[in-house]
Amino acid sequence: MILFLDTEFTDFLDCELLSLGAISQDGQYSLYLEVQDFDRAKCSAFVWEAVLPQLGRVPEAITCKDRVRERVLDFFASLPRSVQIAADSVHDRDLLYDALDGQWPANLDGWIDLNAINDLEAFRLGVARFRRRTGKPEHHALFDAEAHRAGWLSWNDRKARRSW
Repeated sequence: MILFLDTEFTDFLDCELLSLGAISQDGQYSLYLEVQDFDRAKCSAFVWEAVLPQLGRVPEAITCKDRVRERVLDFFASLPRSVQIAADSVHDRDLLYDALDGQWPANLDGWIDLNAINDLEAFRLGVARFRRRTGKPEHHALFDAEAHRAGWLSWNDRKARRSW
């Protein structure tokens, strides 16, 4: 199973997790968490402008730092088989690793670097169609994970049509 992952964080230099979003390739499994007890002083101007206004809209997603690990592990335990995580940034991987206290779930089976395909036309068109159709903004961890999923599905559809 492929799980699309995205995170939002305070700053590239002083990186602290703000939110984490994940959705499975089939769309049946998703996770969205927002950390409430982060250090706002670490946030870049961009984060203040683009990310923070989107937080707090999903009450059940709000959690504290010391519960993130447990919630992520519970989510992974609910998944039916081995998981490959697809992400477009090493920061997503690093923040997940930190949230899990440096121990990957047993069913994590590898990584897919979306940077290898996110410049391809079919991927970009899938992401653009998702944004247009749903109106979901960028820089929201779950919405960005969903957009990556849409791009991946579009790219795979194009790839399948070419093999015919």
